[in-house]
Amino acid sequence: MTTGGGNKGNVVVMWKVNAGRRSKFAADFSDLSIVAIGWREIGDPTRFTRKADLLAAIAEAYPDHSSRQAEVSANQIWRFLKEVKEGDDVITYDPLDRVYLIGRIMGAPDYKPDIIEELPTCRAVEWTGRASRDSLSDTARNALGAILTLFLVREEVARELEQVAATPVGEIVVARPQALDDETEAASDPFETIEEQALERIKDRLMGLGWDDMQEIVAALLRALGYRTIISPAGPDRGKDILASRDGFGFESPRIVVEVKHRKGAMGAPEIRAFLGGRHTDDRGLYVSTGGFTREAHFEAERASTVTHLMTLDGLARAIVDNYDKMDERGRKLLPLTRLYWPS
Repeated sequence: MTTGGGNKGNVVVMWKVNAGRRSKFAADFSDLSIVAIGWREIGDPTRFTRKADLLAAIAEAYPDHSSRQAEVSANQIWRFLKEVKEGDDVITYDPLDRVYLIGRIMGAPDYKPDIIEELPTCRAVEWTGRASRDSLSDTARNALGAILTLFLVREEVARELEQVAATPVGEIVVARPQALDDETEAASDPFETIEEQALERIKDRLMGLGWDDMQEIVAALLRALGYRTIISPAGPDRGKDILASRDGFGFESPRIVVEVKHRKGAMGAPEIRAFLGGRHTDDRGLYVSTGGFTREAHFEAERASTVTHLMTLDGLARAIVDNYDKMDERGRKLLPLTRLYWPS
């Protein structure tokens, strides 16, 4: 985190820009060195010199939105265009790697619908660091889960991100959010991102489990899907942690051989090759890695003769949510969840 051209004196401004719904464009943000926002129906927002004209365009493009919703959208877009400055710090979240990318705004807003169609208005970014969500406090995690597309990061959270990313900053003061942030967030529809926030908190809980419990909850998921499971005892497992089958003995196809790796580091091609070694042709492989997989690992699994699925922490959390009603008591005790009903 550094004091950039968009900051004054020793004040550092850090913005968070969400990478679309469920942060699905985080990899694009990283690869393209940008952050971007949506509202594509209004066309090029950089043509507006007055917020009132922008608000009128939003009202016309989104006739089903209330006047307050239109105002919230106008405030978000206007901030991205006018308040975010070149040199300001910026972060976005990548849920697959569970990291916050940290960078610096490097240019003025530009309308480029050919880059990311859903998020056509972008700004150039130089990405300079990464901070693992698993290394942040619960307070910081909750603060960074705000429902807005764009918001200022609180002082204590910005400092914690800096510490986790091990980026020297010296004696700085981070700008606090203006009152508009609280007002805008209060007026926003929390349902738009409540599923995403819930999923991230579930992943937080999963990462807090010990290895034995992680192995058990994967087995509970398989039981919810109609399989019987055998969990390998502690010690050398010859490439399997769980054996799942319909009959419980592995005689009836399909027999699913499961490996569970509960660590922060991504699994690579050598680990996948070791897992696939000795598998029977009719086996099905499930490799669960809470630290994710490298591209080479995915390539190795795709070209393997044994059908193998690589399951990340994100995939595990989503599968548990989809099948939680069918999970047995052992699984639910490891991950207690409450069902929330919300008007559609």
